[in-house]
Amino acid sequence: MGKLVSTLFVSLDGVYQAPGTPHEDTRGGFTQGGWTFPYGDADFAGFISEVFGRAGAFLLGRRTYDIFAGHWPRVTDPADPIASRLNALPKYVASATLDAPGWSGTTVIRGDLAKEVTALKERTDGELQVHGSGALVRSLLDLGLVDTVYLLTFPVVLGAGHRLFTAGATPTAFRRTAGRVTAAGVSIQTYDTAGRPEYGSYALAEDA
Repeated sequence: MGKLVSTLFVSLDGVYQAPGTPHEDTRGGFTQGGWTFPYGDADFAGFISEVFGRAGAFLLGRRTYDIFAGHWPRVTDPADPIASRLNALPKYVASATLDAPGWSGTTVIRGDLAKEVTALKERTDGELQVHGSGALVRSLLDLGLVDTVYLLTFPVVLGAGHRLFTAGATPTAFRRTAGRVTAAGVSIQTYDTAGRPEYGSYALAEDA
């Protein structure tokens, strides 16, 4: 059974919207798209190549799928570590409205998300990877289907934009399993999900 792995880029204030280009996601009047670009050094590129090298299939939300489908099919270099995987491996997009995906190898999943994704995990050899797709990731976390999160935190505060975790998120504990910091200052942390949080008190026993 494959692992479901989420790769997410966030700012210091938790924004995940439009990390790659200025115009990829302007919802809410967001004007700061492309905020990860200044930090895209060799360390960052090396890590992303490592991640894609472990992929067995991809699961994407509709918005991220449309962004990827508009770019990566045009990258035909077989040596490209990202395009070669995205274009060759199975892609699944969770959408109630997409009827005829044009990107080869794409299957639309709809209906019971828990049932469909559990089945995908069972038949995927390697990581079932979710890139971006913040709303989908929140739903998968709520369902307890995410095994590992690669969280890349960039040294920038945006002050606006869609945030990864908002009020009402399901309380979830994580266990850090690896980490590094790039030369440009991006904190790359690997977390496995670890059930619900535990709670306690720092008060002395006699004060409790």
